Parts: sequence; structure tokens; C-alpha cells
Amino acid sequence: CSSDLKPERPSMRLGLTLHLTDRSIDIRELAVEAEQRGFSSIWIPEHTHIPTSRATPPPGGGSELDDEYPRSPDPWVSLAAAAAVTDRIRLGSGVALVAQHDPIVLAKVVASVDALSAGRVDMGVGYGWNREEMAHHGVEYSTRRARVREHVLAMKALWTDEEAEFHGDFVDFSPSWSWPKPVQQPGPPVFVGGSGGPRLMDHVAEFADGWLPIGGAGIRRALDELRSACDRHQRDPEDVAIIPFGTLPDEGKLAYYSDLGISEAVLRLPSAGRDEVLPVLDDFTRFLG
Repeated sequence: CSSDLKPERPSMRLGLTLHLTDRSIDIRELAVEAEQRGFSSIWIPEHTHIPTSRATPPPGGGSELDDEYPRSPDPWVSLAAAAAVTDRIRLGSGVALVAQHDPIVLAKVVASVDALSAGRVDMGVGYGWNREEMAHHGVEYSTRRARVREHVLAMKALWTDEEAEFHGDFVDFSPSWSWPKPVQQPGPPVFVGGSGGPRLMDHVAEFADGWLPIGGAGIRRALDELRSACDRHQRDPEDVAIIPFGTLPDEGKLAYYSDLGISEAVLRLPSAGRDEVLPVLDDFTRFLG
């Protein structure tokens, strides 16, 4: 017999992200509400500050930078607070601007949050786009990608080795002790955020557990680049997760991701107070398997 019913798409884990600010919903309340509804993860971005005099255009185009950027709280303090009121939901930086941090200090911070959360941290990392913000941290814009690579590799050494050392162009330290180690070994999963491209894919294949395509666009076009990068680094592409990040969901889009073999997507919530965020959260529950 025939049926007009559409075949169900395979169940997909769904995480959440929003541009958290000092005016938005409290991260603790959001984490509790998201966990109760069955969402898999919550991710928050980072900006240490925004210089008032800027030459760098906003990442989304236009001439005015959204008010959320200079109001971003520290992601790791926020995720630690979320960890304290939840039990299961994973806690991610989406994305951490690691080139702007001392990697020894950042490794300690991330390991501490992973320990406090019983191993629930995911570390999204990004290269950054704001030249003025980087300059205030002493980071030359042209070096940001190389710095991200070295900082992540140095953090991984501190997370895994009893006596860690690293010698690079931007990071250099002799054998050292650093505890606590993360609960997750060999460290929290690392995901590189950004659009596709040979260099990004090379970094994903070299030192990351996956790729966060921001907005969820361009995935199919980038798959060949990812496979080639995995071949160079002797990685199995099947071991590299692709998590569309900051997407606005509909059934067709999620089915498309599923057809590509993607098992998790991160949905975008508005940067707003609880009265605006929670109805959107409730609406997103219809996409949960």
C-alpha cells in the first residue's frame, strides 16, 4: 500500500548558541532550560573588548557593529557557572579567540572547567577578524592563524603530558608541570570555526577533532578539501566531526545535513532576554528527535 507520510530523517543532536551579553538571558538559566528540553550542547562566543576606533568592517557586512560584541562576558567563567547548575549538557566556546591569550594560562582555565564539569567541555577555536582587538593584545593580524595553531598544540601538550614542553615561533616553554589535567583525555575536543579553505582544513586535520562551519554554509563544497587535508595528515575523514554552527533550522536543512552524514548541528538563538529566548527555545524542540 502507498503512504503520503514523509520518511523521518535520522535523529540529530542539536546544540544551541547565542551571543551572550550582560543584557541577555542568564547563562545559568539558559543552560538549565536547554538541558531540561534535551538539547545536547550550549556554545558562547568570545570578545575580550572592542576598540572604539575601528577600521575593520563588521563580520556580517554593513557599517555598524552589533551592540552585542563589546558586551560579551568571559566564556570560561560563564561556562563554569553553567556547569554548576547542570549535569549532562556539553559546554562549548563558540569560538574562543585563542591567539589573544597566553596558551599556558588558557590551558589551565579550560582544563579547570573540564574538571569542574566532569568532562563536558568542547573547545571551539577561531582565528578572529577584528584587527584592532588583536593589536591591543600584541597580535599581528597576519600571524593569527599560525598563532592559533601553536597555541592549540601547546595547550594539548599541557593537557596530556606529565612534563610538557613546547618550542615554536610564538610559544616556547621548557619541561613544565601543569594540573589539573582535563577529565577528557587527550583533552577536550577542539573544533576549528570558520569558512572552508585549504589552510583551515589543514589545521582541522592536523590538530582538531572537527570543523564548525559558521552558519552551516558551504559544507558540500569543502568536503574534498577536508579529505585531502586528512590524507596529508594520515587522518580518517570519518573521525573528523562536522558541526554546522549558528544555523537557523528547518526540516529541509537538517535533512540535508543528515544526508551528508552530520550527526549534530548548533542552532542560533537570539541575543535577548529570557522572555524572547525561551519561546524560540520551545519552538526549536520540534526539531529534536
